[in-house]
Amino acid sequence: MAESGAPATVYFDHAATSWPKPDAVLDAMRAAILDAGGNPGRGAHRLAVAASRTILEARGSVSKLLCVPEPRDLVFTAGCTEGLNLAIKGLLRPGDRVVVSSMEHNAVARPLNMLAAAGVIVDVVRADQYGRIDADVLERVVAQSRTRAVICQHASNVTGSIQPVGDLADIAHAAGALLIVDGAQGAGHMRVDIGALGADVYASSGHKGLLGPQGVGVLYLSPEIEPEELKQGGSGGNSEDPMQPRLRPDRYEAGTSNTPGIAGLGAAARYLAHNGTGIIRLERDLTARMYEGLLGIDGLRVLGPPPGEERAPVLSVVHERIECDRIAFELDRNYGIAVRAGLHCAPWAHESVGTLESGALRFGIGYGLTAEDVDFALAAMRAICG
Repeated sequence: MAESGAPATVYFDHAATSWPKPDAVLDAMRAAILDAGGNPGRGAHRLAVAASRTILEARGSVSKLLCVPEPRDLVFTAGCTEGLNLAIKGLLRPGDRVVVSSMEHNAVARPLNMLAAAGVIVDVVRADQYGRIDADVLERVVAQSRTRAVICQHASNVTGSIQPVGDLADIAHAAGALLIVDGAQGAGHMRVDIGALGADVYASSGHKGLLGPQGVGVLYLSPEIEPEELKQGGSGGNSEDPMQPRLRPDRYEAGTSNTPGIAGLGAAARYLAHNGTGIIRLERDLTARMYEGLLGIDGLRVLGPPPGEERAPVLSVVHERIECDRIAFELDRNYGIAVRAGLHCAPWAHESVGTLESGALRFGIGYGLTAEDVDFALAAMRAICG
């Protein structure tokens, strides 16, 4: 509820996290706490069995939504960052070579920087001015030397540019390499068919386009790969074995699971199974509407693909005179419009598109927004930037 005298929140920060959540998500989380409050896999009493069933059903719902062929290959994580860390650190070893795009979030860049200090070879393929990766350029870089993995975003959290994941999978596999995809801005905002994409690893947060709660994510691992787990501990079975079990998904889910969060994500997946097509279409229409309006504001540069090209529902802008932090402050204080300003945890991407020094003001479009909200935000931008 808004503070007394403050405008109600008009939420344009969906690229950071979705808000509000569908009622079904809240209901499922409440039910998990009240009716399935036991420790999943660690008891035969009613509450423990109910918790295990809740997680099983959620894994099935998310797998169905993302077209994962076998649910046991879908691991629940604490978020996209943990999933990417698991895959990157679990698969790469000193001497391995990885080819990565210059648009990556710090969830990829920082683990790679750490591994580079330990002897992993990291080659970065620079994106164009719109944040797009040229598959032909990447193919030439991959061919230069033996490559263990190619890493790319599905869509950029800075420019909204969508990368040609299917083509990159073909390039990686032709060279005997793996493809690791950061799907934080993809899943939920576009239809994701993991079976068709060809990615060996696909990580996503649960709280962005998937509309689940914070603190939960998903990681698809191809059955052909066996990354080392990030952590070891209780798995609810084979307790006499001193080593972490190899069985999926137990191997990668040590410790007590976030049952309420997973329940919420499962409910969100079921909600999107019925409503996702309409949400995706609405996000696309609202993004086009806002893009057209932003282009008409003097002094404003819109980052990312030019009009007419497909993009994720992310619109970042830079003003030639007014700092993005100042615009964000005025939008929030005077209009109740929530946006994100700065580097968005993606300095590589900002360097690629020439905004490392200035940062950018980002509108993340998502569930719950309307054409009236877009028009209100555009009117506020015209007033601030005029």
